[in-house]
Amino acid sequence: MAGTRLIKKYPNRRLYDTQTSTYITLADVKQLVLDQEQFQVVDAKSGDDLSRQILLQIILEEEQEGSPMFTPPVLAQIIRSYGNAMQGMMGSYLEKNVQAFVDIQKKLQEQSQAFYQTNKIGPDMWAQFVNMQAPMIQSMMSNYIEQSKNLFVQMQENMSNQAASMFKQFPFQPPEKK
Repeated sequence: MAGTRLIKKYPNRRLYDTQTSTYITLADVKQLVLDQEQFQVVDAKSGDDLSRQILLQIILEEEQEGSPMFTPPVLAQIIRSYGNAMQGMMGSYLEKNVQAFVDIQKKLQEQSQAFYQTNKIGPDMWAQFVNMQAPMIQSMMSNYIEQSKNLFVQMQENMSNQAASMFKQFPFQPPEKK
């Protein structure tokens, strides 16, 4: 964890940045995330890692402001996944899809910058161009998600078929009725 910024959370809910020797706010932690700085938030007393809780708190605040990213049906489905046999896979699935989205976004930004610099168009014209591309990007993402969903369903069916054929070999007897 070398190079990881340590932030201590005290019982009074204050966050202390050990690198700058100052108290910071959740907004400051959000800025660390945006700046892609590695950090860890620990309980000052117990040493427990509180990074996830702090990040979830930031997400909650963001969801309460402006335009939320998560709809109630999405949140309900995430809640339903807890305790489910597929819980571990759900986390991995979401993580990989978010990473794919970030990778696509980065590639589009690189291509956009190259186009902008090559064609030397003004900011207004560039904004119009990007706005015209939004439906295409939305369609591309929808297609990606649909393909991802189909692969996931196919994987579930394969697992189910494998389990059924594997357990066919065992001579299970129904429990005796009393």
